[in-house]
Amino acid sequence: MLSTNKGYFLYNPGKGPQKPKRSFCVQHTTEQMQDELYTIVDYGGKVLDAVVEHDIYGQITVDLMLCNRMDVDEFMERIRKSKSQPLNVLTGGKHWHTVEADTEPMLQVIGEKLREKGYLQE
Repeated sequence: MLSTNKGYFLYNPGKGPQKPKRSFCVQHTTEQMQDELYTIVDYGGKVLDAVVEHDIYGQITVDLMLCNRMDVDEFMERIRKSKSQPLNVLTGGKHWHTVEADTEPMLQVIGEKLREKGYLQE
């Protein structure tokens, strides 16, 4: 069982074929968050998580499981309605996403598109 921002999922990562994954280090403002997530899902990526490195607490990881624009829109609506800030605020916008896609070339395109928009950190 996997707990996410959208509830609980039955999840067994050891079953079935494994899809390629890549961790992207990105940085952007809260206002750019929706565009960054749209960029990933529009090019076939699934945003599995968000990770920040906190000075005191170390690595903080949250599961997201965002597969499409509807998932992103629901996530962004929850942020807008919340009194809390997104995790990337803790680190000046810098964070990582683990992204899953059907093929390695899809992950390559996602990285290129994030770089073109200035979100990807090298």
